[in-house]
Amino acid sequence: MSAVDAQPPPPGPQYDPGPQYYACYRHPDRATAIRCQRCGRPVCPECTTDASVGVHCPECLAAATQTVRQPRPRRAAVPGVVTSVLAAINIAIWLGITLGGGVRSPLLSFLALHVRPACVTGAGAYIGVPEAACLVQGGTYAPGLADGAWWQLLTNAFTHEAPMHLAFNMLALVVLGPQLEAIVGRARYLATFFVSALAGSVAVYWLAGTDVVTLGASGAVFGLMGALALLVWRLGGNVQSVLVWIGLNVAITLLVPGISWQGHLGGLAGGAILGAIMLGARRKPWGWAAIAAFAVLLVALAVARTLTLT
Repeated sequence: MSAVDAQPPPPGPQYDPGPQYYACYRHPDRATAIRCQRCGRPVCPECTTDASVGVHCPECLAAATQTVRQPRPRRAAVPGVVTSVLAAINIAIWLGITLGGGVRSPLLSFLALHVRPACVTGAGAYIGVPEAACLVQGGTYAPGLADGAWWQLLTNAFTHEAPMHLAFNMLALVVLGPQLEAIVGRARYLATFFVSALAGSVAVYWLAGTDVVTLGASGAVFGLMGALALLVWRLGGNVQSVLVWIGLNVAITLLVPGISWQGHLGGLAGGAILGAIMLGARRKPWGWAAIAAFAVLLVALAVARTLTLT
């Protein structure tokens, strides 16, 4: 190289070509000047996640999350711990109901969702019997949701009587639950379970008859399916297996008589809404406030339904 070639450029204003725009690799119709810090692919603002340096695309974020979580033995030692606790509670309550008489168990009538009061006698459970008449017959009186038994909006999600009903719900819970628990964390996973159960109960309260008794974790499990499908799809994962579970369970719900389609579809919709909230929040402070607001809205709908029945 000659001495002339080694000289710096002359002083004065230099030409700045400005930022270069490219099509986002996930949204080809959107121009962006942002690139992922890890892989270099162009990403639009919707697809970015702030990193310590620059931003990450969804795939690199998922890879980084796995890289961080895998070496932690504490998490690996108890995978799906919240799912295991929820399943254990369901099994324990089923055992209590079975030992207490099955369909004649006062615990069943106390925890299951029924709009009108129930009277449990040696011959079975009867809906709509006044308390005085129930006590005269030597029965056990259980108030209904419209009478102020608000706990039934959630406790019915832990209540089963038939062994196959319990087994099917627990199978779905232990297969799908740990996946969602790993994605959103234990606290948000627990919130998804309970708020989805609440959404299913509110749908039953509004859409089912007043003489219907509803029980089972299906509404909450459908909520987990809805949230998991949305999150896996948005993160670029393999969503087909979750959609198969949803399709199979929706088909069973609509084709098999005696299944509460109101609770199942209400839980599914509730879980999808919670998944959308968690995607929109992306660890922002208002995420929990939005989840709480949705739960309050569901309670308000239950109160409004009670007012229409009084």
